[in-house]
Amino acid sequence: MRLEEACRRFNELAGIKFGDLFSPADMNMIIINKGKTGQLLELSLGMHLSSTNLDFDDGELKTNKCDAAGNPKETVFITQISSVIDELIQEKTFEQTHLYEKISNILYVPVCKDGRPEDWMFLPSVHIDLSQQRFLPLKEIWRNDYYSICEQLRYHIENSPDGFIHTSNGTHIQVRSKDARDARGNYHPIYSRVYGRYVSNKNHAFYFQKQFVYDIRRMDRQ
Repeated sequence: MRLEEACRRFNELAGIKFGDLFSPADMNMIIINKGKTGQLLELSLGMHLSSTNLDFDDGELKTNKCDAAGNPKETVFITQISSVIDELIQEKTFEQTHLYEKISNILYVPVCKDGRPEDWMFLPSVHIDLSQQRFLPLKEIWRNDYYSICEQLRYHIENSPDGFIHTSNGTHIQVRSKDARDARGNYHPIYSRVYGRYVSNKNHAFYFQKQFVYDIRRMDRQ
Protein backbone atom coordinates (compact mmCIF):
# COMPACT_ATOMS: atom_id res chain seq x y z
CA MET A 1 0.00 0.00 0.00
CA ARG A 2 1.23 3.51 -0.81
CA LEU A 3 1.04 6.44 1.59
CA GLU A 4 -1.41 8.40 -0.54
CA GLU A 5 -3.93 5.55 -0.40
CA ALA A 6 -3.35 5.02 3.33
CA CYS A 7 -3.91 8.74 3.96
CA ARG A 8 -7.20 8.63 2.07
CA ARG A 9 -8.38 5.56 3.97
CA PHE A 10 -7.42 6.95 7.38
CA ASN A 11 -9.16 10.23 6.62
CA GLU A 12 -12.35 8.37 5.72
CA LEU A 13 -12.28 6.99 9.27
CA ALA A 14 -11.30 10.26 10.98
CA GLY A 15 -13.67 11.25 13.77
CA ILE A 16 -15.38 7.86 14.00
CA LYS A 17 -15.21 6.45 17.52
CA PHE A 18 -13.50 3.10 17.81
CA GLY A 19 -16.62 1.65 19.41
CA ASP A 20 -18.45 2.34 16.14
CA LEU A 21 -15.52 1.37 13.94
CA PHE A 22 -14.39 -1.97 15.36
CA SER A 23 -16.15 -5.20 16.29
CA PRO A 24 -16.61 -6.23 19.95
CA ALA A 25 -13.80 -8.78 19.54
CA ASP A 26 -11.51 -6.13 18.09
CA MET A 27 -12.40 -3.72 20.89
CA ASN A 28 -11.55 -6.37 23.46
CA MET A 29 -8.10 -6.69 21.87
CA ILE A 30 -7.69 -2.90 21.89
CA ILE A 31 -8.65 -2.67 25.56
CA ILE A 32 -6.19 -5.44 26.48
CA ASN A 33 -3.37 -3.91 24.40
CA LYS A 34 -3.93 -0.20 24.97
CA GLY A 35 -0.45 0.78 23.88
CA LYS A 36 -0.43 -1.22 20.63
CA THR A 37 -1.25 1.56 18.18
CA GLY A 38 0.17 -0.50 15.32
CA GLN A 39 -2.52 -3.11 15.86
CA LEU A 40 -5.19 -0.42 15.55
CA LEU A 41 -3.70 0.67 12.24
CA GLU A 42 -3.58 -2.90 10.97
CA LEU A 43 -7.23 -3.37 11.87
CA SER A 44 -8.36 -0.13 10.25
CA LEU A 45 -6.39 -0.67 7.04
CA GLY A 46 -7.02 -4.39 6.83
CA MET A 47 -3.32 -5.07 6.35
CA HIS A 48 -0.32 -6.37 8.25
CA LEU A 49 2.43 -3.81 8.65
CA SER A 50 5.89 -5.32 8.29
CA SER A 51 8.96 -4.78 10.46
CA THR A 52 11.07 -3.74 7.46
CA ASN A 53 12.71 -0.32 7.26
CA LEU A 54 9.73 1.32 5.50
CA ASP A 55 6.18 0.58 6.61
CA PHE A 56 4.59 1.23 3.21
CA ASP A 57 5.69 0.78 -0.38
CA ASP A 58 6.91 4.36 -0.67
CA GLY A 59 7.38 5.73 2.82
CA GLU A 60 7.04 5.65 6.58
CA LEU A 61 4.14 5.76 9.02
CA LYS A 62 4.31 8.01 12.09
CA THR A 63 1.59 7.98 14.76
CA ASN A 64 1.13 10.05 17.88
CA LYS A 65 -1.14 10.29 20.89
CA CYS A 66 -3.10 13.55 20.91
CA ASP A 67 -6.18 15.18 22.40
CA ALA A 68 -9.50 15.69 20.60
CA ALA A 69 -8.24 18.96 19.06
CA GLY A 70 -5.19 17.22 17.59
CA ASN A 71 -2.71 18.75 20.05
CA PRO A 72 0.17 16.33 20.66
CA LYS A 73 0.58 14.66 24.04
CA GLU A 74 3.88 13.04 23.15
CA THR A 75 6.86 13.44 20.88
CA VAL A 76 7.09 11.27 17.73
CA PHE A 77 9.72 8.55 17.51
CA ILE A 78 11.70 8.50 14.23
CA THR A 79 14.60 6.05 14.43
CA GLN A 80 17.42 4.94 16.73
CA ILE A 81 20.95 6.18 16.08
CA SER A 82 23.31 3.49 17.36
CA SER A 83 23.96 2.04 13.89
CA VAL A 84 24.55 5.47 12.31
CA ILE A 85 26.44 7.31 15.03
CA ASP A 86 29.55 7.78 12.86
CA GLU A 87 27.36 8.99 9.99
CA LEU A 88 26.22 11.76 12.34
CA ILE A 89 29.66 12.48 13.76
CA GLN A 90 31.11 12.82 10.25
CA GLU A 91 28.11 14.91 9.16
CA LYS A 92 27.09 12.90 6.11
CA THR A 93 25.07 14.89 3.56
CA PHE A 94 21.49 15.13 4.86
CA GLU A 95 19.83 13.77 1.73
CA GLN A 96 22.06 10.69 1.86
CA THR A 97 21.38 9.78 5.48
CA HIS A 98 19.33 7.08 7.16
CA LEU A 99 17.38 9.89 8.85
CA TYR A 100 16.37 11.38 5.50
CA GLU A 101 15.24 7.97 4.30
CA LYS A 102 12.98 7.71 7.35
CA ILE A 103 11.39 11.19 7.03
CA SER A 104 11.45 12.11 3.33
CA ASN A 105 7.98 10.63 2.74
CA ILE A 106 5.85 10.11 5.83
CA LEU A 107 2.23 9.77 6.85
CA TYR A 108 1.48 11.36 10.22
CA VAL A 109 -1.58 9.81 11.88
CA PRO A 110 -2.78 11.39 15.15
CA VAL A 111 -4.76 9.12 17.46
CA CYS A 112 -7.03 10.73 20.04
CA LYS A 113 -7.04 8.53 23.15
CA ASP A 114 -9.16 10.72 25.41
CA GLY A 115 -11.66 8.81 27.55
CA ARG A 116 -12.48 5.12 27.22
CA PRO A 117 -11.03 3.04 24.35
CA GLU A 118 -14.52 2.99 22.83
CA ASP A 119 -14.28 6.79 22.51
CA TRP A 120 -10.82 6.87 20.91
CA MET A 121 -10.59 7.92 17.27
CA PHE A 122 -8.25 8.69 14.41
CA LEU A 123 -7.98 12.35 13.47
CA PRO A 124 -7.17 13.67 9.97
CA SER A 125 -3.74 12.49 8.87
CA VAL A 126 -1.09 14.50 7.04
CA HIS A 127 0.98 13.15 4.14
CA ILE A 128 4.39 14.84 3.94
CA ASP A 129 6.43 14.26 0.79
CA LEU A 130 9.62 16.33 0.80
CA SER A 131 9.85 16.06 -2.99
CA GLN A 132 6.80 18.33 -3.27
CA GLN A 133 7.34 22.06 -3.64
CA ARG A 134 5.03 23.03 -0.78
CA PHE A 135 7.12 21.05 1.71
CA LEU A 136 10.44 22.64 0.79
CA PRO A 137 10.32 24.98 3.84
CA LEU A 138 9.86 21.91 6.03
CA LYS A 139 12.76 20.16 4.34
CA GLU A 140 14.96 23.17 5.05
CA ILE A 141 14.01 23.12 8.74
CA TRP A 142 14.86 19.43 8.99
CA ARG A 143 18.12 19.83 7.09
CA ASN A 144 19.18 22.62 9.47
CA ASP A 145 18.10 20.52 12.46
CA TYR A 146 20.20 17.61 11.24
CA TYR A 147 23.41 19.61 10.83
CA SER A 148 22.87 21.40 14.15
CA ILE A 149 22.36 18.09 15.95
CA CYS A 150 25.50 16.62 14.35
CA GLU A 151 27.47 19.59 15.66
CA GLN A 152 25.93 19.30 19.13
CA LEU A 153 26.72 15.58 19.34
CA ARG A 154 30.37 16.17 18.45
CA TYR A 155 30.58 18.95 21.00
CA HIS A 156 29.17 16.71 23.73
CA ILE A 157 31.58 13.89 22.90
CA GLU A 158 34.59 16.19 22.93
CA ASN A 159 33.65 18.51 25.80
CA SER A 160 31.22 16.80 28.20
CA PRO A 161 32.78 15.60 31.48
CA ASP A 162 31.64 12.03 30.75
CA GLY A 163 32.60 12.16 27.05
CA PHE A 164 29.09 11.02 26.10
CA ILE A 165 26.42 12.39 23.78
CA HIS A 166 23.46 14.13 25.40
CA THR A 167 20.08 15.48 24.35
CA SER A 168 20.50 17.62 21.23
CA ASN A 169 17.68 19.79 19.90
CA GLY A 170 16.70 21.42 16.64
CA THR A 171 13.48 23.24 15.76
CA HIS A 172 11.52 20.04 14.99
CA ILE A 173 13.98 17.19 15.49
CA GLN A 174 15.89 16.11 18.57
CA VAL A 175 18.17 13.29 19.69
CA ARG A 176 17.66 11.93 23.18
CA SER A 177 18.09 8.66 25.06
CA LYS A 178 15.80 5.74 24.25
CA ASP A 179 16.71 2.38 25.67
CA ALA A 180 15.50 -0.50 27.81
CA ARG A 181 17.49 -2.93 29.89
CA ASP A 182 18.10 -6.36 28.39
CA ALA A 183 17.54 -9.68 30.18
CA ARG A 184 20.75 -9.15 32.13
CA GLY A 185 19.70 -5.69 33.24
CA ASN A 186 22.08 -3.86 30.91
CA TYR A 187 21.54 -0.92 28.58
CA HIS A 188 22.95 -0.75 25.03
CA PRO A 189 25.92 1.66 24.83
CA ILE A 190 26.86 3.28 21.53
CA TYR A 191 30.34 2.69 20.14
CA SER A 192 31.96 5.11 17.67
CA ARG A 193 34.62 3.83 15.31
CA VAL A 194 35.58 7.43 14.58
CA TYR A 195 36.50 8.08 18.21
CA GLY A 196 37.47 4.49 18.96
CA ARG A 197 35.41 4.37 22.14
CA TYR A 198 31.91 4.34 23.57
CA VAL A 199 30.19 7.70 23.23
CA SER A 200 27.08 6.82 25.23
CA ASN A 201 26.14 4.42 28.00
CA LYS A 202 22.74 3.75 26.43
CA ASN A 203 21.00 3.96 23.09
CA HIS A 204 19.60 7.22 21.70
CA ALA A 205 17.07 8.05 19.01
CA PHE A 206 15.77 10.79 16.74
CA TYR A 207 12.36 12.21 17.65
CA PHE A 208 10.06 14.84 16.22
CA GLN A 209 9.29 17.36 18.95
CA LYS A 210 5.74 18.58 19.57
CA GLN A 211 6.38 21.75 17.54
CA PHE A 212 6.60 19.53 14.46
CA VAL A 213 2.94 18.57 14.90
CA TYR A 214 1.73 22.14 15.31
CA ASP A 215 3.66 23.30 12.24
CA ILE A 216 2.61 20.50 9.88
CA ARG A 217 -1.03 20.92 10.88
CA ARG A 218 -0.79 24.60 10.06
CA MET A 219 0.91 23.89 6.72
CA ASP A 220 -1.74 21.31 5.83
CA ARG A 221 -4.47 23.89 6.30
CA GLN A 222 -2.82 26.40 3.97
